[in-house]
Amino acid sequence: MKISKEARRLSRQLYRVCLTDGKLDDSRVRLVVSMVAASKPRGYIGILDNLKKLVAADLARGVATVESAIELDASTRAGLQAGLASKYGRPLSLQFSILPQLLGGIRVKVGSDVWDGSVKARLDALQNALA
Repeated sequence: MKISKEARRLSRQLYRVCLTDGKLDDSRVRLVVSMVAASKPRGYIGILDNLKKLVAADLARGVATVESAIELDASTRAGLQAGLASKYGRPLSLQFSILPQLLGGIRVKVGSDVWDGSVKARLDALQNALA
């Protein structure tokens, strides 16, 4: 759905209203959504849809997905958690998953950032370089 510049601008303003000390406040989000839904300004569906995307992106920045070929031990998990927290300047919630098709190494996703140190990625890059 294409939304107007005004609706996009308003949704960004509403998103900033939902922040408290730089962090998303879920009670403010609920309040803002209910106020917009009740007042129904022009383009309110686009406003709410864009606000939803902004909130989802904010929430994704607080979660790191770690994919590995094998189960990681506790010390490796703790080291990853500490390293990511120092890189991003805030504690992150880590979700671990096992993907045998990676063959080795790990892949870390935080929001839109991806670090792929897997053997599969290296083999794919080598294959692309040879083609």
